[in-house]
Amino acid sequence: MIEEDRAQFAAVLEFLHQTPNKLALLTEGLLLAELCLKHSADEFSVLENLCHLRDLETQGYSPRISRMLAEKDPVLADFDGARVAAEGDYNNQQPEVALRTFQIVRQENLEKLKSLTEEQLGREASLEGVGRITLRRLAEMMCEHDEGHLEDVRVLRQRLEHCRGGTPWPPLR
Repeated sequence: MIEEDRAQFAAVLEFLHQTPNKLALLTEGLLLAELCLKHSADEFSVLENLCHLRDLETQGYSPRISRMLAEKDPVLADFDGARVAAEGDYNNQQPEVALRTFQIVRQENLEKLKSLTEEQLGREASLEGVGRITLRRLAEMMCEHDEGHLEDVRVLRQRLEHCRGGTPWPPLR
């Protein structure tokens, strides 16, 4: 079972490692105006997705990982992504900078996670709105979050390509 757990965790880390590369591919060739397009006020544009991932990595995951390693049973605040997005004026930021910052901080977090022992991966915290988590579970949550945003960006990319063909913006899934 331990070998199976290690293999599953290695797959999570690999997915987390690939997310910035997948985002780079999904955004390649898009114009700034396309990166900022939104279907509705309730959804993120491609650029807003990039900035959100960057900010969650820098302001959410990095401090959580550090605190879980340094403190015994810390209480971790939720990350208010909607508030941070509104304050960050994401569609007026530079996509290359957002993606590069995300890549750098994600790599730093992955280096920390890869270096941990089984005991360290089992360190616990209380995450607001979630409950008790371990460092291993935090990495899994990062992966789940990435999956959702990668899918959102894929759908936005498909819509943009559809619009490039001269047809109207297609409806949501």
